[in-house]
Amino acid sequence: MVDAVYVRDDEHGVKRVGQTRVMLDSVVAAFEQGHSAETIVQQYPSLTLEEVYGTITYYLANRTEVEQYLLQQGEKWEQEREKASQSASEVVSRLRSQAAKAGMHKP
Repeated sequence: MVDAVYVRDDEHGVKRVGQTRVMLDSVVAAFEQGHSAETIVQQYPSLTLEEVYGTITYYLANRTEVEQYLLQQGEKWEQEREKASQSASEVVSRLRSQAAKAGMHKP
């Protein structure tokens, strides 16, 4: 019998569920919002029920490590958003400007 790997690091250091592209972040967020494993499978059909339960177990068994990882991921996403907003294309800048004038977006 081979032990299943429910959480793995991809080539970019992102934690993924099983062999899918679904991020650990997504399953943890859904679990923390009170979704059942069955509901999470419905949200992410590429996952099996076993993978979801395995991922939840991994999270609960490694909560401190996972929470630290999630904080680091949040910081990385924020840095990427800042970089993207600083180097926005002319079209994106124009759309943001129009949205701000219409009161739909704050720059």
